Amino acid sequence: MGAQTEQAGHAQVTLDDKDYEILKLLQENSKLTIREIASKVHLSPTPTHERIKRLEREGVIRKYVALLDNRKINKGITVIVQISLKEHNKRAAQEFIDAVLEFKEVTECYNISGDFDFMLKIVVESMGSFHYFSVNKLSEISGIAQTKSIFVMDTIKETPLLL
Repeated sequence: MGAQTEQAGHAQVTLDDKDYEILKLLQENSKLTIREIASKVHLSPTPTHERIKRLEREGVIRKYVALLDNRKINKGITVIVQISLKEHNKRAAQEFIDAVLEFKEVTECYNISGDFDFMLKIVVESMGSFHYFSVNKLSEISGIAQTKSIFVMDTIKETPLLL
């Protein structure tokens, strides 16, 4: 499971089965103590702690977060927006990316292939909030040629778990 390779400019790190076990446990509950994790992966606390610190240092673990329920914090509208740019060069793409990184409404942004160049996941309070975002923020980005908005009616599966 662990050859080191380079993919899209990101060096992968070598991980063994214990690393994967630790990562799986942390994905499921990042509030577990070192002692609890060590017990579950059958290691003592010190090497478990050292492994977690290495995984953090090498960027395998990017950060620890609390996952929130959108609807319970009044963010009940999710919109997928596909975007094509007028020009296809590094400068135009970077200008778009720089603008999108400033928008708190954008929770995910992907550079995609096919008919569109980017796909955004927008999470907002209401249709009015999305309209405001679309008119006053998104449409102000000069390099956009076309957008297509897809409104999410229900979320069937949404998980940050990779393992």
